[in-house]
Amino acid sequence: MLFEAIRKLFGGSKKCAGDSKVERGSSCACKSKNNASAGTVKLSDLEDFVSYVVKNLVDAPEEVKVETVVENSAKTIRISCRKDDTGKIIGKKGKTIIALRALVAGAAGRMQDRVSVEVAD
Repeated sequence: MLFEAIRKLFGGSKKCAGDSKVERGSSCACKSKNNASAGTVKLSDLEDFVSYVVKNLVDAPEEVKVETVVENSAKTIRISCRKDDTGKIIGKKGKTIIALRALVAGAAGRMQDRVSVEVAD
């Protein structure tokens, strides 16, 4: 299920019929029943992805709150959690939050949109 969500957000890497190699035993992505919705990424999908990643990083996942704020044309995914867990989301030298922001920005680019990620104090 997680891999389907990631494939939906970032696109599949398999090549379809007529192209070069498709691994033996795997099905072509273009023949998938879910392929009609595979290219459609929603803001709620990005929010769910951020929520999943953050809840698996922190010690108190039940206290994590992820919400999307839309002001004018700016879309922001805000993460709220315990003060102790903030450092786990940010990571050493900010590398974890930078990676999460890069993934969200890449998926938002597929939506022809910009979405930022903030960690609330």
